[in-house]
Amino acid sequence: MEKIMAVYDLDPDYAQRFADVVNQKEKTPFTVVPFTSLELLKEYAKKHKIELLLISASVPREMMEGIEAGSVVTLSEGELATQTEEYPSVYKYQSADSVIREVMTRYCDQPSEEMFVVLGRRARVMGVYSPIGRCLKTSLALMLGQQLAREGKTIYVGFEEFSGISRLLGGEGKSDLSDVLYFLRQGNLNVVRLRSMVYTWKDMDYIVPVRYPEDMEQMSGDEAGQLLEVLASECGYSYVVVDVGRPGRNLLPVLERCDVIYMPAKEDEISAARMEEFEEYLQKAGDEELREKLHPVKLPYPGSLGRGNDYMDKLCWSELGDYVRKLIKGAPWK
Repeated sequence: MEKIMAVYDLDPDYAQRFADVVNQKEKTPFTVVPFTSLELLKEYAKKHKIELLLISASVPREMMEGIEAGSVVTLSEGELATQTEEYPSVYKYQSADSVIREVMTRYCDQPSEEMFVVLGRRARVMGVYSPIGRCLKTSLALMLGQQLAREGKTIYVGFEEFSGISRLLGGEGKSDLSDVLYFLRQGNLNVVRLRSMVYTWKDMDYIVPVRYPEDMEQMSGDEAGQLLEVLASECGYSYVVVDVGRPGRNLLPVLERCDVIYMPAKEDEISAARMEEFEEYLQKAGDEELREKLHPVKLPYPGSLGRGNDYMDKLCWSELGDYVRKLIKGAPWK
């Protein structure tokens, strides 16, 4: 059944702009419905169930009488959002993505939270892994995610230490993979909770990787596989792109969850020897099905792109970006 988030603010344009952005990006499992007056909101509430009401903190409580909603979050104009005894609050003058993450966090913290699952076709899980270092593995994963996001809703997750993703894609996030794993272990990870911890670069969602390598060491293979399954089956994504990293004992459980695994290769002797050892390892493990998922690729190194805030944009239109677009267009799984 459709879940409604009603939005009302004293600025009539704010609610409409907010609804347009959030509904377009599909950042929540709600349909956002904007209102320009309390009267219209009250009339709507008589005929529809409002799961979450996002309303200006300046609206007097007595004027909200008659509006039934499962949860209420207020929009504060103060830089430090005030928390009333009745309702949690978020600061309204920030990006729509930031507002919706905070709203989802407040919503999940309330005891009335329900379990949400977005039903549909299971997402295709695209893995990127290589036993070789300095082979453009992470660059390939990011370009793959960015290009697939043009075809369907896509999320990137990286099991990598010191990945640099936060800085490359626009800054540190308040939540990261460690927080996602915490809620997974507690049995409280659902689509609403997850989307309060997801960030967006262009059209691609991503989870900020762990900040501390110790957090990766504590992640079990079963947990990594379970997380991928939740992302693929319960969150409404079409593609999940996994930068496998070097997960040690977690390697096989992660790779086994992938439908396709792109494996960057190089031609020097040391790289060739490492690839041979990896193939021998899979042969001894007796996992023939996993071996069939592997697709070795030789990537073109992009020219000098310099550094700066536009590095990722330049990478998208480099030789590597062109290669990934052709790779997806001719992929056997399409």
